[in-house]
Amino acid sequence: MQDKITLTQIEIDRIIEMAWEDRTPFEAILFQFCLAEKDVIALMRNELKRTSFNLWRKRVNEGVSQKHLQKRNENISRFKCNLQRQISHNKISKR
Repeated sequence: MQDKITLTQIEIDRIIEMAWEDRTPFEAILFQFCLAEKDVIALMRNELKRTSFNLWRKRVNEGVSQKHLQKRNENISRFKCNLQRQISHNKISKR
């Protein structure tokens, strides 16, 4: 992970949540938290149990996941579920 970025536990939890979501691409995590895919993988390796990490990597690398924009179904045009609250740069907006 990048040496200059210090993450709070809330941010780490959100990154883990986003990493597990099939529809959230690595580019969304990069946009919100300035963490590249390799940094997310390192964070997941450090924060998850070995078996959970292995399950996550397997899921990301098989066809179920849409984690890479290049492999993504063209019908998916958003980073988040339409039921999720509005999030702008990881800040919940109050509307």
